[in-house]
Amino acid sequence: MAKGTKPIRKITYVQLLLLHIGMAFAVYFLRASSTVFLIGSFTIFTFYVLAKGNKNNEVLYAAAYFTGAEVFFRMTGGALLYETGKYAVIFFLLLGMFYRGTSLRSLPFWTYLFVLVPGIVFSAVNLNYETNFRTAVIFNLSGPFCLGIAAIYMYFRKVQREQLQQIFMVMLLPIVTTMVYLFVFTPSIRDALSGTQSNFQTSGGFGPNQVATILGLGMFILITRLFTIRDRLVNIIDLVLLFFMSYRAIVTFSRGGVITAGICALFFLIFLYWTSNNKAKARLLPKVGIIVVGLIFTWLFTSIQTTGLIDYRYTNRDAAGRLKRDITTGRSDLISSELEAFYEKPLTGIGVGKIKEYRFEQSGTLAATHNEVSRLLSEHGVLGLAALMLLFLTPLFYWFRQRHNPYLIALFIFWFLTINHSSMRLAAPAFIYGLSLLFVLNEKKKPRLHRQSPAQLG
Repeated sequence: MAKGTKPIRKITYVQLLLLHIGMAFAVYFLRASSTVFLIGSFTIFTFYVLAKGNKNNEVLYAAAYFTGAEVFFRMTGGALLYETGKYAVIFFLLLGMFYRGTSLRSLPFWTYLFVLVPGIVFSAVNLNYETNFRTAVIFNLSGPFCLGIAAIYMYFRKVQREQLQQIFMVMLLPIVTTMVYLFVFTPSIRDALSGTQSNFQTSGGFGPNQVATILGLGMFILITRLFTIRDRLVNIIDLVLLFFMSYRAIVTFSRGGVITAGICALFFLIFLYWTSNNKAKARLLPKVGIIVVGLIFTWLFTSIQTTGLIDYRYTNRDAAGRLKRDITTGRSDLISSELEAFYEKPLTGIGVGKIKEYRFEQSGTLAATHNEVSRLLSEHGVLGLAALMLLFLTPLFYWFRQRHNPYLIALFIFWFLTINHSSMRLAAPAFIYGLSLLFVLNEKKKPRLHRQSPAQLG
C-alpha cells in the first residue's frame, strides 16, 4: 500500500457503517439535516486533503464519497445545487491536480475536453431565445466535463490494489445510507405498487433510474469486496448488505442499474479468475455459489413481495401480463431523433442542449436524452464522434498495460452501459471511468535495504 495509507480495520468499517445507517434515520426524521451532512462531509474531506497535501491521492477518497452520496443528497433535498455531486468531484480532483499535477500521458483527455468547446458556440447560435443558455449548457456538459477531469487526474496514476479497495469502501458507505433511507421511506412495497413501470415511491420519491444506478454500483462494489477482502466478519456483513441492496435496487422497477451491476460483476469475476493462481481460483467457486444462491432467494422474495409484477417487468410485460412491443420504454425513439439530428448536421452538430428543442419541434415530445452516445453525436457532430473514439480506444489500449487488473474492463463496462441508459445525470459513470484508468499495483512496496559499505563495516 502507498506510504502513509493505513488499511481500514474491520471494527472501523463496522463503526462507519453504523454511522451512515444512523444518517439515514436522522435525515428521514429531520430532512434539513441532509444539508448539514452535505456541508459537514465536504468540510471534513477538504480539511483532510489539505492536511495531507494529497500525498497519497486523498482526493480520490473525497471524490469517491460524493460520487456515492450524490443521489442521497438529491433525493433528500440536501444538495445545495442539483449538480452539487459533480461539482464536488470536480473540485476535489482539481485540488488534487494542484498538489500532484498531471501527466503528459493524459493528453487524449485534454483533447477530449477541447473538442467539446465548439458545441458551446453552436449552442449559443442555435438555442431558442427563451431557453436559458447557461442552464442548458451546464446541465449537458457537467457530466462530460466531470469525466474529462477524472480521466486527466487518474490516467496512469499509480495506486496499490488495497488503496483502490478502500476507495470503493468509501464510495459504498453513502450508498448504504441511501439503501437504508429507502427502507424507512417505503417499508411496505406492496402498498406502493401501481404497475410494472419504474416506481418513484419505492425509489424514495426520486428518479428510479438514478436510484437503481447508484444501488447497482453498490451491488457491484459489494460483490468485488466479497472476493478481495479476506475477513469472515466483513464478508458476512457485505453479503447481507448485498442481498438487501439488491432487493431495493430491483423494486425500483428500473432495470438498467441492476442489469449493469450483473454484467460488470460477471466481467470482474472472469478477469479475477483469469489473473489468479490455482489456489485463489479454488477459493472463488464456493463464494460464487453462495452469492448466486443468495441472489436467487432475493429474487424469489422480491417476486412474492411484488405479487409477480417484477417478473413481468423483467420479461417486458405490463401488469396484465401482455408482452410490450418496445423493450426500451421509449428510449429507442429518443435515440432515433438524436441520430436524425446528427445526419442533418454531421459536421457541426446542432449545439449543446439543443436536442431537447429539436425533438419537440420534430415530434412534439419534450423529453431529455437517456443516451450519452447519441447525444454527443447530435449536439457535437463529427467532434462528438472524435470524443467518443478517444473515450473508447484509450482504456482499451491501456488494458494491454494493465492485464493484471481485474477491475479495468468491469469499470469501463459500467461507464458504457450507464451512459446508454441514464446518460450522465450522475457523477458515477464519470468517476468510475476515471478509476478504470488508474495504474493498479499488486505488490506492496518493500522496504528499501540500506547496505553498509566495507568502510562502515570495518
